[in-house]
Amino acid sequence: MSANGGNGYVTGMAREIVRAEGLAVFLAATIGFFFDGGAWWLYLVLFLAPDLSFLAYAAGTRLGAVAYNVFHSYALPVLLALAGWSLGSDGLKYPTAFGHTHLGPVGRAKAGLSMPS
Repeated sequence: MSANGGNGYVTGMAREIVRAEGLAVFLAATIGFFFDGGAWWLYLVLFLAPDLSFLAYAAGTRLGAVAYNVFHSYALPVLLALAGWSLGSDGLKYPTAFGHTHLGPVGRAKAGLSMPS
């Protein structure tokens, strides 16, 4: 019997390995996110964000399938995470104030005004 059972879908042990990989990545990403101090609401937004790729189906099934596959792969998130960690970047905004960004102070912070708490 082939790994796809002749129907185009992964079956048997190959299916179980793919599911175990997915679970391992999910757990590692979730644990890493919260150990890094991430917020629950942001976790939910980021968890659901790849599913917005379905909007590409409005431009056709071919583009929709490509968008779905790109946004549901591990390659882009892994590269983004590696870039952030290797560059020592916590993000584009700093926790000190809303106007403190990686480009320098903006808005009220640039004008020297205090930020509302």
